[in-house]
Amino acid sequence: MRVLLATAGSRGDVAPYTGLGVELAHAGFEVAMAAPDVFEPMVRDAGLGFRRLPSATRGRTGVRTNREVMRAAASFTTGLGQGLADAVEEGTDLLLLSTTTAPLGWHLCEATGTPGLGVYLQPTAPTGEFPPVVMGTRSLGRAGNRTAGRFALRMADRVYARAVSRLRERLRLGPCSPGGMRARREREGWPVLHGFSAVLRPRPADWRPGLEVVGSWWPRTGPGVRLPAEVEDFLGAGPRPVLIGFGSMAAGEGERLGETAVAALRQAGLRGILQSGAAGLSASGDDVLTVGDLPHALLFPRLAAVAHHAGAGTSAAALRAGVPSVPVPVTADQPFWARRLALAGAATDPLPFRSLTSGALAEALSRAVAEPEYARAAAEGARRMASEDGAGRVVEAVRRLAGG
Repeated sequence: MRVLLATAGSRGDVAPYTGLGVELAHAGFEVAMAAPDVFEPMVRDAGLGFRRLPSATRGRTGVRTNREVMRAAASFTTGLGQGLADAVEEGTDLLLLSTTTAPLGWHLCEATGTPGLGVYLQPTAPTGEFPPVVMGTRSLGRAGNRTAGRFALRMADRVYARAVSRLRERLRLGPCSPGGMRARREREGWPVLHGFSAVLRPRPADWRPGLEVVGSWWPRTGPGVRLPAEVEDFLGAGPRPVLIGFGSMAAGEGERLGETAVAALRQAGLRGILQSGAAGLSASGDDVLTVGDLPHALLFPRLAAVAHHAGAGTSAAALRAGVPSVPVPVTADQPFWARRLALAGAATDPLPFRSLTSGALAEALSRAVAEPEYARAAAEGARRMASEDGAGRVVEAVRRLAGG
């Protein structure tokens, strides 16, 4: 059976699916990933087939109006729909769809008769238990949370409207709005497996059947991969350092964040590793090391704490390593995961990104390293996560769809 994993976005939206794809391949399926072309080396290094999707183009920097943001998103999803159709045409027996690709993939499933399964990294279905993950962390009450959840889906449908219209024209399908298709899938009980840990967010009790939380999927780390020698040397030269990094976030903020990070480390008396990321963090000195992308699974267990942007994957990786977090969420679902880490006791209260100061970061890092309750909660979270088998749950679901 030819399985196509389709996802789009930044590294954090793609990397977890490499590990999932490898597990499916080990189970005997022929697996390819459809993803932005910048991630082709990562996908092929995992031994998976690759099919190209367009990357989100970076427009002008600075403040943009809501209308400009919506127009850019609609343009991206239109190209994404055409790229996904091209990928499916290469031969597909089962579509596994991410949060971003599902609103397009549903129409391809209809046109081709190909079965599909949702594999989401974020909870998107409305619930009374919390507001939409992209609308902050303040609860609006059960009824208000559900209403806000439905509103968030309607806003997403607006982003996909042109893309869906163009895609259905290409597929020679009659008109159907994004909201209409979403409602149809809900009536059919379309299955969605969510690749995050119940330790961070248990399955909401008011979700319909077919929506499940199965546990995290982890980026594939090859058996021969090791940390660079300079990193090993730095780790062995003194007490455990902390890591500060913002992943794919904060482009253009490198100078401010680098200065803030180094000042915070010096104020707290801590050794530090700066992960350059999209921001381009950089510093040098006996007590600071700058690194590029490194496998979280190898590095995080060697640290005293991690200060990060609270992306879904980084948040899960820090907890899996049993390491306390200092979350500094930037946008999207990051405040949600930052809050979940704090509620689990494995992180300090989130720090505001825009007004981040060296003093606040130093104080939070000092607490995360020195106060043992953070490490205890992180270790307990890691113990509970170890009992989850997110990839295995997906393999089971795919086998059922394959009739085996």
